[in-house]
Amino acid sequence: MKFDAAWHKHDLHQLLYAFEGRVEIASTQARFLVPPQLAAFIPAGLLHSTAIQGPRSGSVFLPRSSIKSAGERIRILRVSPLMREMITEAMRWPIDQPETTSGQTFFRTFALLCGEWIENEAPLHLPTTDDSRLKKAMDYTQAHLADARFSLACKAANLSERSLRRRFLELAGMGWAEYRHRCRLLKAMTLLEDRRQPVSEVAASVGFESVSAFSKAFSAFAGEGPRSYRDRIGTPTGGPSPR
Repeated sequence: MKFDAAWHKHDLHQLLYAFEGRVEIASTQARFLVPPQLAAFIPAGLLHSTAIQGPRSGSVFLPRSSIKSAGERIRILRVSPLMREMITEAMRWPIDQPETTSGQTFFRTFALLCGEWIENEAPLHLPTTDDSRLKKAMDYTQAHLADARFSLACKAANLSERSLRRRFLELAGMGWAEYRHRCRLLKAMTLLEDRRQPVSEVAASVGFESVSAFSKAFSAFAGEGPRSYRDRIGTPTGGPSPR
């Protein structure tokens, strides 16, 4: 997905919710996926760029002082039914309109709850880097998900195995195997949006040898199985969904 929006930042905290479609957000440290019916919390003052694919998303903006534990990084949030209803209700008050007394009370409560919601984080992000050799290893891994090997990632980066391991841990905050694992599952989440492709094909295309292994890994990563995820967010194509 192309990031068309210019890099920018807000004076307010932003909670972005994808009702339908998919959102990707880039910061200077990582790229984040926001699947349908999940949310992203973007702290005030954080430089970022956003790409939106799909018809409906919405944002709630909150004063910088309203959340004391906001931190300085983007977080992807699992959305509870209460959170979803409150985000929908927040759309009653456009940001360019004066708040009513009830609106002020609502958003104070929203901010207090948001301070709790941001603790329910989903690991839907990939680290980025300015290190040219590490970037080559990352690019190789993303381009060869089905059969990526560490030895070939080293070759792409022109680094020894020891040097590449050290760079991944120091600059990406994770090992190469974990990076590949996240790449595979994030790509799978995107592929599952199209119901025409069977889950078995999705699993194979991102490097899993069996559907059972894929389902177990996907459930641990996304908080639900691939078929449940597809049923919840997949784009209808006019026919039955392949299982």
